[in-house]
Amino acid sequence: MSPDRKAPRAPWLTIVGIGEDGLDGLSAEALAAVEAAEVLVGGERHLAKAAGSNALKMGWGKDFEAGVEAIRAHEGKRIVVLASGDPMHYGAGATLVRRFGLGALRIIPTPGAFSLAAARMGWSLPDVTCLTVHGRALERVNLHLAPGARMIVLSWDGRTPGELAALLAAKGYGESRIQVFEHMGGADERHVEGTAVAWPRGEIAALNTVCVECVAGPDVRAWSRAPGLSEDAFAHDNMITKREVRAVTLALLGPLPGETLWDIGAGSGTVAVEWLRLEPHARAVAIERDATRLANIRANAGALGVPELEIVEGSAPEALAGIGGAPDAVFVGGGVSDMAVLDAAWKHLKPRGRLVANAVTLDAQEALLAFRKVHGGELSRISVAREGAVGRLAGFRPAMEVWQLRMEKS
Repeated sequence: MSPDRKAPRAPWLTIVGIGEDGLDGLSAEALAAVEAAEVLVGGERHLAKAAGSNALKMGWGKDFEAGVEAIRAHEGKRIVVLASGDPMHYGAGATLVRRFGLGALRIIPTPGAFSLAAARMGWSLPDVTCLTVHGRALERVNLHLAPGARMIVLSWDGRTPGELAALLAAKGYGESRIQVFEHMGGADERHVEGTAVAWPRGEIAALNTVCVECVAGPDVRAWSRAPGLSEDAFAHDNMITKREVRAVTLALLGPLPGETLWDIGAGSGTVAVEWLRLEPHARAVAIERDATRLANIRANAGALGVPELEIVEGSAPEALAGIGGAPDAVFVGGGVSDMAVLDAAWKHLKPRGRLVANAVTLDAQEALLAFRKVHGGELSRISVAREGAVGRLAGFRPAMEVWQLRMEKS
């Protein structure tokens, strides 16, 4: 090796996945790491499973960041973090990789709650939706509701199974089968089952995992993730991007994992909501000033399973300055007639980002033409007619024509 090149630094932080069976369930490699540790980090439950260790034991403290700083303070020692099951599946592993870099870490997983629950149910994991509501909104489940769907859900606490049962019943999935596993893999493991509509009221342990087999009632209307949901999927005040236009709009915006959308003049939030439904690993921010519409946005985000939608109350362009980060895509559905809104959206947009603006009024259409003259882009004209009654007969009733500008920033 060249004397000028430093040898790669050996990992100094080991993450060990541990189950309810404690040290007895660890592999030889994981057990050796725990026994050699000078510092053990974890929650109270995990540290209790290594009570016989002579290592310095540190909890996470008041929050995760405090725990990270405590780890930094002991850098250079043999540090082991104890985490539940597979640390890379809704665990601490991914966060620690971001904080310290993969080169600093050795990660030793053990079967996690998803694997254990699937084994007890006889389910193939690739055919199951695995999600967590631990510290996250229960409404995330709504995104995955469909006849015959199977879900494994990591609970927040002992109330989660009952709350999930109530949600399913309210959505028309009352006959869905729910099976709860407490303390899987440990001496205190227990299994509780029932239907959503008749869920047992007995106490459930805080450490539990919920398995759901969705059974739809006769009146359930399941919503596809294909773009262009019917208007009656949303709470709105009739100022809503129609489904045909919305489908085209989302196709042009083209959500990708990790990307951010700003939905300016969001109205009912339909474009932002569908952006997140199409790509759950993306981010969306809805900007709206009207109080009634803001309430509709919140309701729609929860009902359609994307409660993580960020909502900013205010008017563009002023409200845009306070939003963190820069967008990969911008949809301007409200305020198009104001050139300052279009200018601000374009200014904030990332290089190679996409901007789509829809105009219905003559004023908005004039603004699009003027903006296009300066910045370029491609205009489309969308005309939609729907069947309607004409006396005793039927005919097509045209909706207002929409001009659509699509641009990509160089």
